Amino acid sequence: MGADISSFDFSSYLIKHRQSVESALDASLGPERPEQLREAMRYSLLAGGKRLRPILCLAACEFVGGNPDLALPTAVALEMIHTMSLIHDDLPAMDDDDLRRGRPTNHKVYGDAVAILAGDALLTRAFEMVALRSPGVSAESLLKVVGELSLLAGAPGLVGGQVVDLECEGKEVDLETLEFIHMHKTGALLKACVTSGALIGGASVEALNALSIYANGIGLAFQIIDDVLDVTASSDVLGKTAGKDVLADKTTYPKLLGLAASRKRANDLVAEAKAALEPWKMNAEPLLALADYITDRDR
Repeated sequence: MGADISSFDFSSYLIKHRQSVESALDASLGPERPEQLREAMRYSLLAGGKRLRPILCLAACEFVGGNPDLALPTAVALEMIHTMSLIHDDLPAMDDDDLRRGRPTNHKVYGDAVAILAGDALLTRAFEMVALRSPGVSAESLLKVVGELSLLAGAPGLVGGQVVDLECEGKEVDLETLEFIHMHKTGALLKACVTSGALIGGASVEALNALSIYANGIGLAFQIIDDVLDVTASSDVLGKTAGKDVLADKTTYPKLLGLAASRKRANDLVAEAKAALEPWKMNAEPLLALADYITDRDR
């Protein structure tokens, strides 16, 4: 299912914004002490990846007519929160994983204690990026973004989703509970990326409402495809341990619905997400292409 983006070079768009994001991420953690903590933060933050979340932030800012350069510190902040969640999720007390993005997880290199503290430091640095390193953005907009990040990173978002996920290991879980976990562990971050970028770009209420529908759709679709890839892809392709959901006896979309129905559900969600942006179709090529990218990816 491809978007009508024949005149839009999505590959070049991704390369351009990835380069911008990578440079900003590198600059966000300069020479500071203690060195071991900085190294642990950089180890995970600069480990590569698709950078889908910060790019969504920049694309949402562009969508509403804003300057994506002004949203770059917030895009970095969102990737820091994402990285924190990965470091903490991989810990022995959580998902207990040894591989992330094709190399040893943070705690395997630096130990559990430093990994926890590196995640904590990235979380707090994220708020610093928004509040203190965002020149040219109004205080009113930054306050709204800080609110979005607070909700995302706490009990209403990532933390709440992780707790329910842990509670449900080895138990029968219905579709409603599974969607709660996915929308909080994965969807909340993607929604915050879109909303934050739009707020910095000066979005109207109508545009924010449409973007919320879009973000909810792609957020759940993203995790459904993750569930599918955990079953169908190898560890080498994923860059993390494949089959972990099965080993942990977690309920997933393929477990509840089967692979074919799971892929259909993801495709339907992406179609609904894209439909929400129909009134702004001329400005939406990057967001439409990013939506398709979520279901077409192989890792």
